[in-house]
Amino acid sequence: MAEDEKLKQLIPRINELAKKAKSDAGLTDAEKAEQEKLRKEYLKRFKSNFRTQLEMTQLYDKDGNEVTPEPVKEAQRKKNLRDD
Repeated sequence: MAEDEKLKQLIPRINELAKKAKSDAGLTDAEKAEQEKLRKEYLKRFKSNFRTQLEMTQLYDKDGNEVTPEPVKEAQRKKNLRDD
């Protein structure tokens, strides 16, 4: 999977806020809002990257026959990734 630089930037801040939330100080309302926003952005990007990775996948059985599930094949056809 291609590296997503934005994800790499989000993770340290998400972890920083999570650590602070567990501390005695806790999070301010602004930090709670930021944490929610960052988590949503992270999940959105993660799902998009994962979907792209699945769409690029082809499965084969031990005899060399393609056994890629039909929904994946359809997604690949829509993106012109398949010739059939």
